[in-house]
Amino acid sequence: MSRKFASQGDMSEKTISFTEIGDGLYAFTAEGDPNSGVIIGDESVMVIEAQATPRLARKVVDCIRSVTDKPISHLVLTHYHAVRVLGASAYGAGEIIMSDTARAMVVERGQEDWDSEFGRFPRLFQGHEEIPGLTWPTTTFSDSMTVYLGKRRVDIMHLGRAHTAGDAVVWVPDSEVMFTGDIVEYHSACYCGDGYFADWGDTLEAIAAYEPKAIAPGRGDALIGEEMIEKALMNTFDFVDSTYRPVKRVAARGGSLKEAWDAVRAECDPKFADYAIYEHCLPFNVARAWDEARGIETPRIWTAERDQQMWADLQG
Repeated sequence: MSRKFASQGDMSEKTISFTEIGDGLYAFTAEGDPNSGVIIGDESVMVIEAQATPRLARKVVDCIRSVTDKPISHLVLTHYHAVRVLGASAYGAGEIIMSDTARAMVVERGQEDWDSEFGRFPRLFQGHEEIPGLTWPTTTFSDSMTVYLGKRRVDIMHLGRAHTAGDAVVWVPDSEVMFTGDIVEYHSACYCGDGYFADWGDTLEAIAAYEPKAIAPGRGDALIGEEMIEKALMNTFDFVDSTYRPVKRVAARGGSLKEAWDAVRAECDPKFADYAIYEHCLPFNVARAWDEARGIETPRIWTAERDQQMWADLQG
């Protein structure tokens, strides 16, 4: 390769924030790195998103211990990506929850995704030697399930395809707060390499219909208040749409993948070039958009080898 993926050169440590977004509800954020969420119940704690390694997960645990000594009983994984799930062992949670579809994707492509992401994000996988293996749920659901942390109700739902086929969101009715995983981002690029461009907007509308008072997005700052949430939802849709529309036009006229790449850069660079992980996401986003625009509905499995071939094709 003439150039490396942008994320391979990103080795700078990020500043962690632990923001209360509702009563006993927290967003763990780190300047565009993967976020985690925390729900404190009457007697125990639920965590949303495990982080990439036990080492990173312990940073979440340290933040939890700064506000409560209650045990961590539940871990919800909104999808199967390695940077979200491989730190699970650090929490000691008795229940690990995924959607049925997300678990099926661990079976189908979990190891390949781990190998691929390990090569893309070396900083996030520092301490990878502690990872005991692929993360498997103890509990799965199809459309929705409810967990009670004492009296506190937590609804875990699949509202539609977006970032992956099996995305889950977590809704806390008593505070009207939602944890969306990577369906929603804030001042961070959406990673669409395993996504569904045509469905993403409908899923964002399904989230908006809950009229949340706060959202913990997949990356970027916690979203508090109607104005900030509306801005983030609209911006996320704009990012996805601004990626897919140019690719569809190029594909419709029989153009090349490289022409699609150039068209996306022309559309997206002026609006999103300063977003976290923008340069990292772009080649994977264009490749997936190219497939979807040409009728390949199910995202193809990313492997370390496919990563390199795709990047070489885009340099041509």
